[in-house]
Amino acid sequence: LAIGFICIQHPIAIVVAAVLDKLSGKAEGFFRCVYFIPNVISVAVIAYLWKFIYNPDFGLLNNVLKVFGYQGKINWFSADNAIWSVLIVLIWHGFGWGMLIYYTVIKNIDPVLYEAAAFLRITLPLMKPVIQINVTMAIISALKQMETVYLLTNGGPGDATQFAANYLYQQAFKAFKYGYGNAIGVVFIIICILVTVGLNRIFAGREN
Repeated sequence: LAIGFICIQHPIAIVVAAVLDKLSGKAEGFFRCVYFIPNVISVAVIAYLWKFIYNPDFGLLNNVLKVFGYQGKINWFSADNAIWSVLIVLIWHGFGWGMLIYYTVIKNIDPVLYEAAAFLRITLPLMKPVIQINVTMAIISALKQMETVYLLTNGGPGDATQFAANYLYQQAFKAFKYGYGNAIGVVFIIICILVTVGLNRIFAGREN
């Protein structure tokens, strides 16, 4: 899930932010709002909306595939597909925050700099501190996913979409293993600290 956020969500967010920067007037404001709308919708609404989209019998996604000639029924929450289905929902739901942060940084880069160099040589290096923060937040966000996963699959089928936060909830508040749930929470915090420290060292090493 973290790899999906870093390798899919954030590169697309950077590209979209760069494209928005080239727009002007009402078009820029309109698309900025459109991309951010999923972030202000309730997690419960998002989860149930996508449950209908993924429904194998009457869901929008399978009906769209029928238009292109595919007549089968894909179970989007099968053991093979569930993790990708959840990933798509989470990327779509959280896309706006990353895009808006990148967009703000790009907006504050002096346009004069572009006269001497291209996008990859100017924009990305100047965005490095923000990319570091967003990558760190993406990994931590992936580790702590609970509400959307709980409402979509509850970790299933089997453990195909099981994440630490959802597993903690199951053990502490459904199996009533409070001590075990507390231990999971402690380990989760340690992992988040190690990830943050590790990423800081990686980015600092590349800076050197």
